[in-house]
Amino acid sequence: MNVAAISRMKKALGGKYTCYVLIACSTPAENGNMDVEMHFEGDETLAAFLVENASQAFEERQGLQESGC
Repeated sequence: MNVAAISRMKKALGGKYTCYVLIACSTPAENGNMDVEMHFEGDETLAAFLVENASQAFEERQGLQESGC
């Protein structure tokens, strides 16, 4: 992730957040591979907590969609 993109994101957040996690990926290549990058600011344990809770939210959402709710 380039420095300019990270700088723009920090500016957009306005410095009001203690911690954030940015996960980004490139467009898939013809073989299906893509580059995935992660950047975080703040406490590493808190960043891991954010990612874990986001993962759980996606899993719950996916479960609701699969059950037809």
